[in-house]
Amino acid sequence: MSQSWRRPETSSGVAFEIDPRGELPPFEQLKAQVIARIGAGELIAGTRLPAVRQLATDLGIAPNTVARAYRELEADGFVETRGRNGTVVKAKGGDAAALLQLDAQAYAARALTLGIDADRAVAFVRAAIGG
Repeated sequence: MSQSWRRPETSSGVAFEIDPRGELPPFEQLKAQVIARIGAGELIAGTRLPAVRQLATDLGIAPNTVARAYRELEADGFVETRGRNGTVVKAKGGDAAALLQLDAQAYAARALTLGIDADRAVAFVRAAIGG
């Protein structure tokens, strides 16, 4: 009798939450939570994220919303979609800081285009973070 070796799936035990009254759209909330948990080491490389339909059902949101978050996470290099085998974490913790720096550069450029001075732009960020 031959037995084939199969690596056990690593599943995420981390629950995600969506605030329907939050300032960010649901797909952004989900993205932010995944990125934060990768950065904190709660989601490690190889961890399989919940299936799109299952997570959508669990969160009470549309499957397209979860799919969009997963697509954007994949485009940013945090996850890899393996077709029928699901979506798995592939990022390292340092990736979040690098992406945030790129976002900061884009924000700064936008602020300059709109004629917003640096102090005011930073004040907006502090207010958004809650500090």
